[in-house]
Amino acid sequence: MSRLSSLRQQFTPSRVNIGFSILCFFCPPVLGSAVSFVFNGGGLWSVLLVAFRKRRFNVDPAMMALTIAIYAYCATNLVASLVNGAIARDALRLVPLVTFVLFPISYSTWSITQKTTLVRVIVLSSMAACFAALLLAVIQQYGLGMRAKGGAGNAIVFAEVLCLAVMVCVAAALSGMERHRNVLICAALGGTIAIVYSGTRIIWLSLLLTGIAVLAINQQRLRGRNAVRLLLLLSAVGVVVAAVGFQTISGRVDFLRADWDGLGAQGNYSTSLGFRVALWDIGLKAFRETPWFGHGVGATQSLIRRGFRDQFGMDAGFNHFHNGFLTALVQAGILGAVTLAAIFVVAARNAAQVLRNSADPIERFGATMIVIVVITYLTAGMTGILVGHDILDSVLMVFLVSGTYLASGRQAPLPQDQALAPATEDRPLLPTTQ
Repeated sequence: MSRLSSLRQQFTPSRVNIGFSILCFFCPPVLGSAVSFVFNGGGLWSVLLVAFRKRRFNVDPAMMALTIAIYAYCATNLVASLVNGAIARDALRLVPLVTFVLFPISYSTWSITQKTTLVRVIVLSSMAACFAALLLAVIQQYGLGMRAKGGAGNAIVFAEVLCLAVMVCVAAALSGMERHRNVLICAALGGTIAIVYSGTRIIWLSLLLTGIAVLAINQQRLRGRNAVRLLLLLSAVGVVVAAVGFQTISGRVDFLRADWDGLGAQGNYSTSLGFRVALWDIGLKAFRETPWFGHGVGATQSLIRRGFRDQFGMDAGFNHFHNGFLTALVQAGILGAVTLAAIFVVAARNAAQVLRNSADPIERFGATMIVIVVITYLTAGMTGILVGHDILDSVLMVFLVSGTYLASGRQAPLPQDQALAPATEDRPLLPTTQ
């Protein structure tokens, strides 16, 4: 019994949350789909904790606004399947929406952790993920002669989730909340090199845009000597990245130029760029057929195969249209695209309010996390997947949950703590001795 009680003392709710947070921020670029099992498993466990009143459902205005937008998006996908009479066909493809449905529940259990502790866990886990991702990228690039995919199994997904980890390190270094700035800068540099090795051009653009946004958020700290140091640091980082990744960068640029020339001069749709242009054309025509409610999530692959065969005389298949909002338009119509956009609009609005009104470094860091994930996902979603991939869906929820809590939320007490408070207040005061 003593061992059991000792074990219970070690696995306190706070410690469990810390371990859960470490896995959620370390896994995506290194262990890939493990983050989906961790986040969804934690969310389902949280449902039981809330149901048995082991956790209190935490209601914050920013969280509720985001929950409404997320649930509206899930509802439009369900309605699209019902309108098309394809609920049986789409049932399995609707299951991944559970990741989104778990948002408020995960928020309620995650918010029992102290904000200072959570920030440190996020930063250190992201830093470790950058170093581990660099190691995997070097092995894959030079040992296996392939584009870096990390543990995600997909170069685009690997680069996208790693971009988030890199920017978390940059934000932490610029905010001054972490003392080990040099280590954070090295981690960000290593993660950037790994992204270059992935050969994912759209994430190179995302890395630039998110970097500019993080610098703008922390501009008050970047004046005088700090500005000079930052300029020298950025120059050094640029030289290192260019020297290490020159061959990869030039090769990918040459591929893009060749694809562009082939598409324009010869009408070659069998290249990376050609496939995307063809998919966009197929998707727009499919959207015009049913603009309001779409075709349902299960019709995408058949629409793409038929479109390639009928419009381009090709036998090719994809499970999305390489544009996040176009995919939403085809699957759930205008309502689906609008509600999907609303998720990012509400998240950005929550972050903007905090950045405009708050000087608290933790709140601003949480808002910065939201800005990072919004810019990264919207940029990557222009030519790839926005939502609908298990890793990307889980990571989006991880950043929105933790970022919203840090930026706008309040720590939720455990039910036993709430029970102790009234008892302490009602306890009569002991008489004082003369």
